[in-house]
Amino acid sequence: MFIEPIVRNNKKGWIEVVCGSMFSGKTEELIRRLKRAQFAKMKVEIFKPMIDTRYDAVKIVSHNENSILSTPISNSNNMLILASGVEVVGIDEAQFFDMELPEVCKKLAERGTRVIVAGLDMDFLGNPFGPMPHLLAIADYVTKVHAICMKCGDIAVFSYRLTNDSGQVMLGEKESYEPRCRKCFYEKK
Repeated sequence: MFIEPIVRNNKKGWIEVVCGSMFSGKTEELIRRLKRAQFAKMKVEIFKPMIDTRYDAVKIVSHNENSILSTPISNSNNMLILASGVEVVGIDEAQFFDMELPEVCKKLAERGTRVIVAGLDMDFLGNPFGPMPHLLAIADYVTKVHAICMKCGDIAVFSYRLTNDSGQVMLGEKESYEPRCRKCFYEKK
């Protein structure tokens, strides 16, 4: 269980990463942590990749339709300017950001900012995805959340693509992806 440290006056920064497969609750957990920070009256800024418009153009929305307002950006370096003076930065769908994201997160943490990042750790082929491996390596706290395999009901850590699209980035939902355990994921490959 993750215990959230709350530090206000001594400006201690850190990086938290929430990762897992599609439908594992990553965004739900990110929203929960960010709303707690807002409830504590902390200054919060939230970012999402501009390309992710599945549910809403500006809100981060979980599969359970829980949402929180965010700022869509196309380049992770924009966070350094837009997050000036905030205590907590939230970042959703980190796998879609550029490879500069880990360095941006390090700089924010060094400023004394709590940085909470959520994203897929693996793509639909089961390979590390975008900047996530680097973020996992430099994180102070890592939470891996799990879905339930749609084939057998076991713990799922993979995002199985149901379509024939072979591009690494393909935005989709239940019509395009389903969570799978290791056995069921590789059985169908």
